[in-house]
Amino acid sequence: MDATAPAPAFSLPSAHHAPRAIARWLLFVAALVTAMVVVGGITRLTESGLSITEWKPVTGTLPPLSEAQWQAEFAAYQQIGEYRQVTGPAGMTLADYKFIYFWEWFHRLLGRVIGLAFALPLAWFWLRRQIPAGYKPRLLALLALGGLQGAFGWFMVRSGINETATDVSHFWLSIHLLTALFTLAGLVWTALDLLAHERNPTARRARLTGLGWLVTVVLFIQLLLGAWVAGLDAGLASDTWPLMQGRVVPEYDGSRGLGWAATHDPFLIHFLHRWWAWAAVAVLIVLARKVRPIERRASIAIHSTFGTQIILGIATVLTGVALWLAVLHQFVGALVVIATAWGAHIIGRRD
Repeated sequence: MDATAPAPAFSLPSAHHAPRAIARWLLFVAALVTAMVVVGGITRLTESGLSITEWKPVTGTLPPLSEAQWQAEFAAYQQIGEYRQVTGPAGMTLADYKFIYFWEWFHRLLGRVIGLAFALPLAWFWLRRQIPAGYKPRLLALLALGGLQGAFGWFMVRSGINETATDVSHFWLSIHLLTALFTLAGLVWTALDLLAHERNPTARRARLTGLGWLVTVVLFIQLLLGAWVAGLDAGLASDTWPLMQGRVVPEYDGSRGLGWAATHDPFLIHFLHRWWAWAAVAVLIVLARKVRPIERRASIAIHSTFGTQIILGIATVLTGVALWLAVLHQFVGALVVIATAWGAHIIGRRD
């Protein structure tokens, strides 16, 4: 080698795959997404979602810092239907507005943090060529899902920002929440694939089996109904269990057909959510029993999360949707998704 030859200005390090490090990073992001689901639940339950009427990706990172800025934000909020028809007549003050503003601002801030917590390490692992073959497209898909989640969140907020609406669309709310939970499952599944890859680089990746698909569909329906319950405040439709209005099937508005009622009427949606839960329990028990001989901890996680979720759901109803119980109900719902992804991944490696 010619000693006088100039050294290259820049060279990438040699490839050295780091599946365990990437898996740990993905699980950390999954924890952040779980926190995001909890904060989103608080935002919804405190009716804070429409407090910020504009989407400012950069300048919106900082809250109002002066009295004039607070007054300007409050004035913008006073133009929408929620203030004119609900919070304004109830006597909302600037102090009340600052409370709901905080939760929506914090929700958006956490979304930005998650975006950076995913994008920056992804770029680092990518440049260092530490991502195992075949995983780059999946990681990019997870990044895209995060971007979509932010967009869906704004579409949800925008659906309630006008002079007539008093709330966001429960359809957009369900899209926003289910995208977050789908992303959460994808993060956990990919992390588990990477941990399995470290143990045996030649092993095939897990795939959804017939049972995995069944559990996914049943759980998806339950989560969708739960999102609609939140979006329509349908948890307030009854404070008794197991009966509603002293009946098994409550009275509901069927004048526009059963399809409309099943997607719009709070009483029927509440009824469907509380009883479809048992279909979810049934398939989760089957999944847990199949997983138990392979990985007992996953079986325990599935049983523990859905059992706790059922108890919290009933308690939330009986207390008239106490805030802390409703937030715990949403948090454990995210844990059910994580445990289900774990169990489905286990049988997806074996079957």
